[in-house]
Amino acid sequence: MSESFDVVVIGGGPSGSCAASMAAKAGLSVVLLERDKFPREHVGESLLPASMPILRELGVEAEIAAAGFPVKYGATMVWGSGSEPWTWRFSETNQEYTSAYQVNRPEFDTIILNRARALGVDVREETQVIEVIFQDDRAVGVSCRKRLEDHSFIESGMVIDCSGQSSLISRSKNLRQWDDSFQNLAIYGYFENAVSLPKPNENNIFIESFSEGWIWNIPLKGNIASVGIVLDSKKASKELQSRDVEDYFQANLSYAKESRRMLQSAKLLKPPKIVKDWSYTSTQIAGLSWVLAGDAACFIDPLFSSGVHMALMSGVLASAYAVTALSDPDMEIATAKVYEEMIRREYSLFRELAQLFYQTNRSIDSYFWEARKILDRDGTSTGREAFIKAVSGQSVRGYERAVLEKGELPQSFRYALESQQNQRHSRQRELGMYFSNWDNLVPYLHEDTYVARKPVLSAGRFEWGLVLHSPERQEGTDCSSFVALLLDLIDGEATMRLISERLRDKVDSPNKIVIDEYLKKTVEILYVEGAISRLRLVK
Repeated sequence: MSESFDVVVIGGGPSGSCAASMAAKAGLSVVLLERDKFPREHVGESLLPASMPILRELGVEAEIAAAGFPVKYGATMVWGSGSEPWTWRFSETNQEYTSAYQVNRPEFDTIILNRARALGVDVREETQVIEVIFQDDRAVGVSCRKRLEDHSFIESGMVIDCSGQSSLISRSKNLRQWDDSFQNLAIYGYFENAVSLPKPNENNIFIESFSEGWIWNIPLKGNIASVGIVLDSKKASKELQSRDVEDYFQANLSYAKESRRMLQSAKLLKPPKIVKDWSYTSTQIAGLSWVLAGDAACFIDPLFSSGVHMALMSGVLASAYAVTALSDPDMEIATAKVYEEMIRREYSLFRELAQLFYQTNRSIDSYFWEARKILDRDGTSTGREAFIKAVSGQSVRGYERAVLEKGELPQSFRYALESQQNQRHSRQRELGMYFSNWDNLVPYLHEDTYVARKPVLSAGRFEWGLVLHSPERQEGTDCSSFVALLLDLIDGEATMRLISERLRDKVDSPNKIVIDEYLKKTVEILYVEGAISRLRLVK
Protein backbone atom coordinates (compact mmCIF):
# COMPACT_ATOMS: atom_id res chain seq x y z
CA MET A 1 0.00 0.00 0.00
CA SER A 2 1.37 3.43 -0.97
CA GLU A 3 0.02 6.96 -0.57
CA SER A 4 1.30 10.42 -1.44
CA PHE A 5 1.15 13.74 0.43
CA ASP A 6 2.95 17.04 0.12
CA VAL A 7 4.10 16.79 3.76
CA VAL A 8 4.51 13.97 6.27
CA VAL A 9 4.74 15.13 9.89
CA ILE A 10 6.12 12.65 12.41
CA GLY A 11 4.71 13.24 15.89
CA GLY A 12 1.60 14.99 17.21
CA GLY A 13 3.07 17.05 20.04
CA PRO A 14 3.09 20.87 19.92
CA SER A 15 5.77 21.08 17.20
CA GLY A 16 4.15 18.46 14.99
CA SER A 17 0.59 19.73 15.39
CA CYS A 18 1.72 23.31 14.81
CA ALA A 19 3.79 22.44 11.71
CA ALA A 20 0.96 20.35 10.26
CA SER A 21 -1.64 23.06 10.92
CA MET A 22 0.42 25.82 9.35
CA ALA A 23 1.24 23.70 6.30
CA ALA A 24 -2.43 22.82 5.85
CA LYS A 25 -3.40 26.48 6.16
CA ALA A 26 -0.96 27.17 3.32
CA GLY A 27 -2.83 24.73 1.10
CA LEU A 28 -0.55 21.68 1.31
CA SER A 29 -1.79 18.12 1.73
CA VAL A 30 -0.53 16.91 5.11
CA VAL A 31 -0.57 13.62 7.01
CA LEU A 32 0.45 13.53 10.68
CA LEU A 33 1.59 10.20 12.13
CA GLU A 34 1.47 9.88 15.93
CA ARG A 35 2.70 6.77 17.73
CA ASP A 36 0.43 7.16 20.79
CA LYS A 37 -3.26 7.73 21.39
CA PHE A 38 -4.10 11.20 22.70
CA PRO A 39 -4.50 12.40 25.36
CA ARG A 40 -1.15 11.18 26.66
CA GLU A 41 1.02 12.32 29.55
CA HIS A 42 3.89 14.74 29.02
CA VAL A 43 5.95 16.95 31.28
CA GLY A 44 6.73 20.60 30.48
CA GLU A 45 3.65 22.52 31.53
CA SER A 46 4.78 26.12 31.87
CA LEU A 47 4.30 28.34 28.79
CA LEU A 48 6.01 31.62 27.88
CA PRO A 49 4.32 34.77 26.52
CA ALA A 50 6.31 34.31 23.30
CA SER A 51 4.03 31.37 22.50
CA MET A 52 0.80 33.36 22.77
CA PRO A 53 0.88 34.93 19.27
CA ILE A 54 1.54 31.48 17.76
CA LEU A 55 -1.48 30.02 19.56
CA ARG A 56 -3.51 32.93 18.22
CA GLU A 57 -2.27 32.26 14.69
CA LEU A 58 -3.23 28.60 15.06
CA GLY A 59 -6.75 29.61 16.06
CA VAL A 60 -6.74 27.90 19.47
CA GLU A 61 -6.37 30.94 21.71
CA ALA A 62 -10.05 31.03 22.76
CA GLU A 63 -10.25 27.29 23.41
CA ILE A 64 -7.13 27.34 25.55
CA ALA A 65 -8.44 30.35 27.49
CA ALA A 66 -11.71 28.47 28.10
CA ALA A 67 -9.93 25.32 29.30
CA GLY A 68 -9.41 26.78 32.78
CA PHE A 69 -5.63 26.57 32.83
CA PRO A 70 -4.09 28.82 35.54
CA VAL A 71 -2.99 32.15 34.08
CA LYS A 72 0.72 32.69 34.68
CA TYR A 73 1.94 36.27 35.14
CA GLY A 74 5.59 35.61 35.93
CA ALA A 75 7.97 33.65 38.13
CA THR A 76 8.82 33.53 41.82
CA MET A 77 12.29 32.35 42.75
CA VAL A 78 14.66 31.66 45.61
CA TRP A 79 17.75 32.41 43.63
CA GLY A 80 20.79 34.65 43.36
CA SER A 81 22.51 36.52 46.16
CA GLY A 82 19.68 36.22 48.72
CA SER A 83 17.70 33.46 50.42
CA GLU A 84 14.20 34.98 50.29
CA PRO A 85 11.70 34.53 47.42
CA TRP A 86 11.48 37.31 44.85
CA THR A 87 9.06 37.75 41.96
CA TRP A 88 9.35 38.89 38.38
CA ARG A 89 6.29 39.60 36.22
CA PHE A 90 6.09 39.47 32.41
CA SER A 91 4.52 42.94 32.37
CA GLU A 92 7.81 44.46 33.54
CA THR A 93 9.38 43.93 30.12
CA ASN A 94 6.53 42.98 27.77
CA GLN A 95 3.46 45.18 27.60
CA GLU A 96 1.86 43.31 24.69
CA TYR A 97 1.83 39.80 26.15
CA THR A 98 1.74 40.00 29.94
CA SER A 99 0.69 36.44 30.73
CA ALA A 100 0.87 32.82 29.66
CA TYR A 101 -0.60 29.58 31.04
CA GLN A 102 0.33 26.64 33.23
CA VAL A 103 -1.16 23.86 31.14
CA ASN A 104 -2.05 20.22 31.65
CA ARG A 105 -0.11 18.84 28.73
CA PRO A 106 -2.47 15.94 27.89
CA GLU A 107 -5.32 18.42 27.43
CA PHE A 108 -3.23 21.21 25.87
CA ASP A 109 -1.58 18.90 23.34
CA THR A 110 -4.94 17.38 22.40
CA ILE A 111 -6.40 20.83 21.71
CA ILE A 112 -3.57 21.60 19.29
CA LEU A 113 -3.75 18.18 17.63
CA ASN A 114 -7.51 18.50 17.13
CA ARG A 115 -6.95 21.90 15.56
CA ALA A 116 -4.75 20.23 12.95
CA ARG A 117 -7.62 17.84 12.19
CA ALA A 118 -10.05 20.74 11.86
CA LEU A 119 -7.72 22.40 9.34
CA GLY A 120 -7.73 19.32 7.11
CA VAL A 121 -4.67 17.42 8.31
CA ASP A 122 -5.00 13.63 8.02
CA VAL A 123 -4.17 12.79 11.66
CA ARG A 124 -3.39 9.11 12.29
CA GLU A 125 -2.86 8.15 15.90
CA GLU A 126 -1.37 4.84 17.05
CA THR A 127 0.69 4.86 13.87
CA GLN A 128 4.42 4.35 14.28
CA VAL A 129 6.95 5.59 11.75
CA ILE A 130 9.51 2.82 11.31
CA GLU A 131 11.92 4.65 9.02
CA VAL A 132 12.36 7.80 6.97
CA ILE A 133 13.20 6.74 3.42
CA PHE A 134 15.99 8.58 1.57
CA GLN A 135 17.09 8.52 -2.05
CA ASP A 136 20.64 9.83 -2.03
CA ASP A 137 20.36 12.73 0.47
CA ARG A 138 16.72 13.57 -0.21
CA ALA A 139 13.86 12.33 1.98
CA VAL A 140 11.13 10.83 -0.20
CA GLY A 141 8.71 9.48 2.39
CA VAL A 142 8.31 7.20 5.40
CA SER A 143 7.68 3.58 6.20
CA CYS A 144 5.02 3.29 8.91
CA ARG A 145 2.74 0.82 10.60
CA LYS A 146 -0.62 1.22 12.30
CA ARG A 147 -1.16 -1.10 15.24
CA LEU A 148 -1.92 -4.68 14.12
CA GLU A 149 -1.58 -3.72 10.46
CA ASP A 150 1.16 -4.30 7.86
CA HIS A 151 3.86 -1.79 6.97
CA SER A 152 2.96 0.86 4.44
CA PHE A 153 4.89 3.52 2.53
CA ILE A 154 3.82 7.15 2.37
CA GLU A 155 5.51 9.22 -0.31
CA SER A 156 6.00 12.94 0.37
CA GLY A 157 7.68 16.07 -0.87
CA MET A 158 8.78 17.00 2.68
CA VAL A 159 9.25 15.10 5.95
CA ILE A 160 8.99 17.16 9.13
CA ASP A 161 10.43 15.15 12.02
CA CYS A 162 8.71 16.15 15.28
CA SER A 163 9.25 12.78 16.94
CA GLY A 164 10.55 14.31 20.17
CA GLN A 165 13.65 13.07 21.89
CA SER A 166 13.55 9.80 19.95
CA SER A 167 14.29 11.92 16.84
CA LEU A 168 14.09 9.36 14.04
CA ILE A 169 16.16 11.22 11.45
CA SER A 170 18.77 12.37 13.95
CA ARG A 171 19.22 8.82 15.20
CA SER A 172 19.44 7.31 11.72
CA LYS A 173 21.97 9.89 10.57
CA ASN A 174 23.83 10.03 13.92
CA LEU A 175 23.28 13.77 14.22
CA ARG A 176 22.73 14.19 17.98
CA GLN A 177 25.36 16.21 19.84
CA TRP A 178 25.12 16.14 23.64
CA ASP A 179 25.80 19.32 25.60
CA ASP A 180 28.37 18.62 28.31
CA SER A 181 27.55 21.86 30.12
CA PHE A 182 24.24 20.44 31.39
CA GLN A 183 24.92 16.96 32.74
CA ASN A 184 21.85 17.02 34.94
CA LEU A 185 19.16 14.61 36.02
CA ALA A 186 15.54 15.43 36.80
CA ILE A 187 13.08 13.57 39.00
CA TYR A 188 9.50 14.79 38.76
CA GLY A 189 6.01 13.92 39.89
CA TYR A 190 2.55 15.37 40.48
CA PHE A 191 1.22 16.40 43.88
CA GLU A 192 -2.30 17.09 45.10
CA ASN A 193 -3.11 19.82 47.67
CA ALA A 194 0.20 21.66 47.51
CA VAL A 195 0.20 25.09 49.19
CA SER A 196 0.11 27.93 46.66
CA LEU A 197 2.34 30.96 46.63
CA PRO A 198 0.82 34.05 48.31
CA LYS A 199 -1.42 36.19 46.11
CA PRO A 200 -0.99 37.73 43.56
CA ASN A 201 1.71 35.18 42.64
CA GLU A 202 -0.31 32.02 43.23
CA ASN A 203 -0.13 30.90 39.57
CA ASN A 204 3.57 31.70 39.04
CA ILE A 205 6.10 29.01 38.38
CA PHE A 206 8.19 28.69 41.55
CA ILE A 207 11.91 27.90 41.32
CA GLU A 208 14.01 27.29 44.42
CA SER A 209 17.72 26.64 44.45
CA PHE A 210 19.10 24.46 47.21
CA SER A 211 22.34 22.68 47.99
CA GLU A 212 21.83 19.75 45.60
CA GLY A 213 20.37 21.68 42.66
CA TRP A 214 17.04 23.37 42.08
CA ILE A 215 13.32 22.63 42.24
CA TRP A 216 10.39 23.61 40.01
CA ASN A 217 6.81 23.83 41.22
CA ILE A 218 4.14 24.52 38.59
CA PRO A 219 0.53 24.96 39.75
CA LEU A 220 -1.93 23.18 37.45
CA LYS A 221 -5.71 23.18 37.42
CA GLY A 222 -7.54 20.76 39.68
CA ASN A 223 -5.32 21.58 42.66
CA ILE A 224 -2.41 19.63 41.13
CA ALA A 225 1.22 20.75 41.06
CA SER A 226 3.99 19.54 38.75
CA VAL A 227 7.11 19.33 40.91
CA GLY A 228 10.61 18.36 39.84
CA ILE A 229 14.15 18.46 41.15
CA VAL A 230 17.20 19.02 38.93
CA LEU A 231 20.35 17.36 40.27
CA ASP A 232 23.86 16.53 39.14
CA SER A 233 23.51 13.50 36.88
CA LYS A 234 26.59 11.53 37.97
CA LYS A 235 26.13 12.13 41.68
CA ALA A 236 22.40 11.42 41.67
CA SER A 237 22.73 8.32 39.47
CA LYS A 238 25.29 6.86 41.87
CA GLU A 239 23.15 7.62 44.92
CA LEU A 240 20.03 6.17 43.28
CA GLN A 241 21.73 2.80 42.90
CA SER A 242 21.10 2.21 46.61
CA ARG A 243 18.01 4.39 47.14
CA ASP A 244 14.33 4.08 46.35
CA VAL A 245 13.43 6.74 43.74
CA GLU A 246 10.40 8.09 45.60
CA ASP A 247 12.24 8.21 48.91
CA TYR A 248 15.17 9.97 47.27
CA PHE A 249 12.79 12.44 45.57
CA GLN A 250 10.99 13.30 48.80
CA ALA A 251 14.24 13.60 50.75
CA ASN A 252 15.66 16.15 48.32
CA LEU A 253 12.44 18.15 48.33
CA SER A 254 12.67 18.38 52.11
CA TYR A 255 16.09 20.06 51.92
CA ALA A 256 14.58 23.26 50.43
CA LYS A 257 12.76 25.45 52.97
CA GLU A 258 10.03 26.94 50.76
CA SER A 259 9.35 23.74 48.81
CA ARG A 260 9.13 21.79 52.07
CA ARG A 261 6.52 24.25 53.34
CA MET A 262 4.48 24.15 50.12
CA LEU A 263 4.44 20.32 50.00
CA GLN A 264 4.10 19.48 53.71
CA SER A 265 0.46 18.35 53.36
CA ALA A 266 0.56 17.39 49.67
CA LYS A 267 0.11 13.88 48.33
CA LEU A 268 2.27 12.43 45.54
CA LEU A 269 -0.23 10.95 43.08
CA LYS A 270 2.03 8.56 41.14
CA PRO A 271 5.60 7.28 41.46
CA PRO A 272 8.05 9.92 40.22
CA LYS A 273 9.83 9.65 36.87
CA ILE A 274 13.47 10.23 35.96
CA VAL A 275 14.94 12.06 32.97
CA LYS A 276 18.71 12.47 32.64
CA ASP A 277 21.35 14.14 30.45
CA TRP A 278 18.71 15.85 28.33
CA SER A 279 20.52 18.83 26.77
CA TYR A 280 21.54 18.33 23.16
CA THR A 281 21.47 19.78 19.68
CA SER A 282 21.99 18.29 16.21
CA THR A 283 24.91 18.68 13.85
CA GLN A 284 22.38 19.16 11.02
CA ILE A 285 18.80 20.36 11.50
CA ALA A 286 17.49 20.61 7.92
CA GLY A 287 18.31 18.99 4.62
CA LEU A 288 16.83 18.17 1.24
CA SER A 289 13.10 17.53 1.78
CA TRP A 290 13.50 16.98 5.53
CA VAL A 291 13.65 19.11 8.67
CA LEU A 292 13.85 18.56 12.44
CA ALA A 293 11.57 20.54 14.74
CA GLY A 294 10.91 20.71 18.48
CA ASP A 295 12.76 18.22 20.70
CA ALA A 296 13.75 16.25 17.60
CA ALA A 297 16.12 19.13 16.75
CA CYS A 298 17.38 20.19 20.17
CA PHE A 299 16.53 20.46 23.84
CA ILE A 300 17.99 22.73 26.48
CA ASP A 301 17.90 22.69 30.28
CA PRO A 302 14.26 23.29 31.40
CA LEU A 303 15.14 26.29 33.57
CA PHE A 304 13.46 28.93 31.41
CA SER A 305 10.41 26.83 30.44
CA SER A 306 11.51 27.03 26.82
CA GLY A 307 10.36 23.60 25.63
CA VAL A 308 6.86 24.39 24.32
CA HIS A 309 8.02 27.76 22.99
CA MET A 310 10.82 26.10 21.00
CA ALA A 311 8.37 23.45 19.78
CA LEU A 312 5.75 25.92 18.53
CA MET A 313 8.30 28.33 17.05
CA SER A 314 10.14 25.56 15.18
CA GLY A 315 6.80 24.15 13.99
CA VAL A 316 5.93 27.48 12.37
CA LEU A 317 9.38 27.73 10.77
CA ALA A 318 9.39 24.09 9.61
CA SER A 319 6.08 24.62 7.84
CA ALA A 320 7.42 27.79 6.22
CA TYR A 321 10.45 25.83 5.00
CA ALA A 322 8.18 23.14 3.54
CA VAL A 323 5.95 25.68 1.79
CA THR A 324 8.98 27.47 0.35
CA ALA A 325 10.88 24.37 -0.79
CA LEU A 326 7.83 22.81 -2.44
CA SER A 327 6.76 25.98 -4.24
CA ASP A 328 10.21 27.27 -5.19
CA PRO A 329 12.84 24.48 -5.31
CA ASP A 330 15.56 27.01 -6.17
CA MET A 331 15.20 28.42 -2.64
CA GLU A 332 15.39 25.08 -0.84
CA ILE A 333 19.09 24.92 0.05
CA ALA A 334 19.32 28.57 1.11
CA THR A 335 16.11 28.27 3.16
CA ALA A 336 17.32 25.11 4.92
CA LYS A 337 20.43 27.02 5.97
CA VAL A 338 18.40 29.97 7.29
CA TYR A 339 16.01 27.65 9.14
CA GLU A 340 18.97 26.00 10.83
CA GLU A 341 20.47 29.37 11.75
CA MET A 342 17.19 30.49 13.32
CA ILE A 343 16.79 27.33 15.43
CA ARG A 344 20.41 27.44 16.58
CA ARG A 345 20.05 31.13 17.48
CA GLU A 346 17.06 30.42 19.71
CA TYR A 347 18.76 27.38 21.24
CA SER A 348 21.91 29.40 21.91
CA LEU A 349 19.90 32.14 23.58
CA PHE A 350 18.40 29.79 26.15
CA ARG A 351 21.71 27.93 26.54
CA GLU A 352 23.58 31.14 27.35
CA LEU A 353 20.87 32.16 29.81
CA ALA A 354 20.90 28.79 31.53
CA GLN A 355 24.69 28.92 31.87
CA LEU A 356 24.45 32.38 33.36
CA PHE A 357 21.76 31.17 35.76
CA TYR A 358 24.04 28.45 37.08
CA GLN A 359 27.02 30.79 37.24
CA THR A 360 25.34 33.62 39.09
CA ASN A 361 23.82 31.72 42.02
CA ARG A 362 26.34 32.67 44.69
CA SER A 363 24.14 32.10 47.76
CA ILE A 364 24.87 28.37 48.03
CA ASP A 365 28.22 26.68 48.56
CA SER A 366 27.94 23.06 47.42
CA TYR A 367 29.27 20.53 44.94
CA PHE A 368 26.41 21.11 42.49
CA TRP A 369 26.87 24.87 42.23
CA GLU A 370 30.67 24.89 42.35
CA ALA A 371 30.84 22.32 39.55
CA ARG A 372 28.66 24.51 37.35
CA LYS A 373 30.77 27.57 38.01
CA ILE A 374 33.88 25.64 36.98
CA LEU A 375 32.25 24.27 33.83
CA ASP A 376 32.08 27.65 32.18
CA ARG A 377 35.45 29.13 33.08
CA ASP A 378 36.54 28.76 29.46
CA GLY A 379 34.89 32.13 28.81
CA THR A 380 31.98 30.80 26.76
CA SER A 381 29.44 33.00 28.50
CA THR A 382 31.54 35.84 29.83
CA GLY A 383 32.28 38.11 26.89
CA ARG A 384 30.60 40.81 24.90
CA GLU A 385 29.29 38.37 22.30
CA ALA A 386 27.61 36.25 24.98
CA PHE A 387 25.90 39.29 26.44
CA ILE A 388 24.57 40.34 23.05
CA LYS A 389 23.25 36.85 22.30
CA ALA A 390 21.79 36.24 25.73
CA VAL A 391 20.23 39.53 26.73
CA SER A 392 19.99 42.23 24.09
CA GLY A 393 16.44 42.63 22.87
CA GLN A 394 15.20 39.34 24.28
CA SER A 395 12.91 40.50 27.11
CA VAL A 396 9.79 39.03 25.50
CA ARG A 397 10.87 35.47 26.26
CA GLY A 398 11.02 35.42 30.03
CA TYR A 399 12.56 36.52 33.26
CA GLU A 400 16.21 36.34 32.21
CA ARG A 401 17.00 39.98 32.96
CA ALA A 402 15.62 39.68 36.47
CA VAL A 403 17.76 36.58 37.03
CA LEU A 404 20.85 38.50 35.98
CA GLU A 405 19.98 41.39 38.27
CA LYS A 406 19.38 39.13 41.30
CA GLY A 407 22.40 36.92 40.75
CA GLU A 408 26.06 37.65 41.22
CA LEU A 409 27.47 38.03 37.74
CA PRO A 410 31.02 36.84 36.96
CA GLN A 411 33.29 39.87 37.02
CA SER A 412 34.32 39.51 33.38
CA PHE A 413 30.67 39.32 32.30
CA ARG A 414 29.73 42.30 34.44
CA TYR A 415 32.62 44.26 32.92
CA ALA A 416 31.47 43.36 29.38
CA LEU A 417 27.92 44.40 30.23
CA GLU A 418 28.98 47.73 31.69
CA SER A 419 31.38 48.39 28.80
CA GLN A 420 28.67 47.74 26.24
CA GLN A 421 26.24 50.07 28.01
CA ASN A 422 28.86 52.77 28.51
CA GLN A 423 29.85 52.61 24.86
CA ARG A 424 26.25 53.10 23.74
CA HIS A 425 25.80 56.09 26.07
CA SER A 426 29.08 57.59 24.85
CA ARG A 427 28.06 57.27 21.22
CA GLN A 428 24.69 58.87 21.92
CA ARG A 429 26.44 61.85 23.55
CA GLU A 430 28.81 62.17 20.58
CA LEU A 431 25.87 62.33 18.19
CA GLY A 432 24.50 65.30 20.10
CA MET A 433 27.74 67.18 19.52
CA TYR A 434 27.70 66.41 15.79
CA PHE A 435 24.16 67.59 15.02
CA SER A 436 25.17 71.17 14.14
CA ASN A 437 27.72 69.90 11.58
CA TRP A 438 25.76 66.95 10.29
CA ASP A 439 26.29 67.64 6.58
CA ASN A 440 30.08 67.62 7.03
CA LEU A 441 30.31 64.24 8.77
CA VAL A 442 31.99 61.28 7.04
CA PRO A 443 30.74 57.89 8.35
CA TYR A 444 32.88 54.74 8.36
CA LEU A 445 31.42 51.23 8.40
CA HIS A 446 32.69 48.66 10.87
CA GLU A 447 34.62 45.91 9.11
CA ASP A 448 32.02 43.35 10.28
CA THR A 449 29.05 45.29 8.88
CA TYR A 450 27.50 44.05 5.66
CA VAL A 451 24.15 43.22 4.03
CA ALA A 452 23.46 39.77 2.60
CA ARG A 453 20.65 38.50 0.38
CA LYS A 454 18.96 35.66 2.24
CA PRO A 455 15.56 34.02 2.67
CA VAL A 456 13.56 35.88 5.33
CA LEU A 457 10.34 34.78 7.00
CA SER A 458 7.25 36.29 5.45
CA ALA A 459 3.57 35.28 5.69
CA GLY A 460 3.77 31.51 6.18
CA ARG A 461 6.82 31.06 3.96
CA PHE A 462 10.30 32.41 3.24
CA GLU A 463 10.98 35.05 0.60
CA TRP A 464 14.22 36.52 -0.66
CA GLY A 465 15.16 39.55 1.44
CA LEU A 466 18.03 41.57 2.86
CA VAL A 467 19.73 40.84 6.19
CA LEU A 468 22.01 43.26 8.04
CA HIS A 469 25.01 41.79 9.87
CA SER A 470 26.96 43.97 12.32
CA PRO A 471 29.02 43.62 15.53
CA GLU A 472 25.89 43.61 17.69
CA ARG A 473 23.71 41.71 15.20
CA GLN A 474 26.05 38.93 14.22
CA GLU A 475 23.26 36.51 13.34
CA GLY A 476 21.66 39.27 11.28
CA THR A 477 18.38 41.15 11.23
CA ASP A 478 16.01 41.90 8.37
CA CYS A 479 16.60 45.32 6.83
CA SER A 480 15.09 47.46 4.10
CA SER A 481 16.52 48.18 0.67
CA PHE A 482 17.05 51.76 1.90
CA VAL A 483 19.51 50.53 4.58
CA ALA A 484 21.31 48.36 2.04
CA LEU A 485 21.58 51.30 -0.37
CA LEU A 486 22.85 53.57 2.41
CA LEU A 487 25.58 51.12 3.43
CA ASP A 488 26.64 50.83 -0.20
CA LEU A 489 27.10 54.63 -0.32
CA ILE A 490 29.24 54.80 2.84
CA ASP A 491 32.76 54.58 1.44
CA GLY A 492 34.83 56.46 4.04
CA GLU A 493 35.04 59.53 1.81
CA ALA A 494 31.51 60.79 1.14
CA THR A 495 30.01 63.30 3.60
CA MET A 496 26.44 63.10 4.81
CA ARG A 497 25.53 65.90 2.39
CA LEU A 498 26.91 63.92 -0.55
CA ILE A 499 25.31 60.67 0.65
CA SER A 500 21.96 62.47 0.92
CA GLU A 501 22.27 63.80 -2.63
CA ARG A 502 23.16 60.36 -3.99
CA LEU A 503 20.25 58.81 -2.12
CA ARG A 504 17.80 61.28 -3.63
CA ASP A 505 19.02 60.25 -7.07
CA LYS A 506 18.36 56.58 -6.33
CA VAL A 507 15.24 56.66 -4.12
CA ASP A 508 11.89 57.11 -5.81
CA SER A 509 10.68 59.99 -3.62
CA PRO A 510 10.60 63.71 -4.39
CA ASN A 511 10.47 64.66 -0.71
CA LYS A 512 13.98 65.73 0.29
CA ILE A 513 12.99 66.40 3.91
CA VAL A 514 11.59 62.90 4.42
CA ILE A 515 14.69 61.27 2.90
CA ASP A 516 17.05 63.36 5.01
CA GLU A 517 15.13 62.63 8.21
CA TYR A 518 15.10 58.90 7.50
CA LEU A 519 18.80 59.02 6.61
CA LYS A 520 19.69 60.82 9.83
CA LYS A 521 17.68 58.46 12.01
CA THR A 522 19.15 55.39 10.31
CA VAL A 523 22.73 56.62 10.68
CA GLU A 524 22.12 57.42 14.36
CA ILE A 525 20.91 53.88 15.03
CA LEU A 526 23.76 52.30 13.07
CA TYR A 527 26.30 54.41 14.91
CA VAL A 528 24.96 53.73 18.42
CA GLU A 529 24.89 50.00 17.67
CA GLY A 530 28.43 50.05 16.25
CA ALA A 531 27.56 49.11 12.66
CA ILE A 532 29.06 52.49 11.76
CA SER A 533 32.35 52.41 13.67
CA ARG A 534 33.19 56.13 13.64
CA LEU A 535 32.27 59.57 12.35
CA ARG A 536 34.83 62.11 11.10
CA LEU A 537 34.13 65.82 10.81
CA VAL A 538 35.58 67.54 7.73
CA LYS A 539 35.62 71.21 6.81
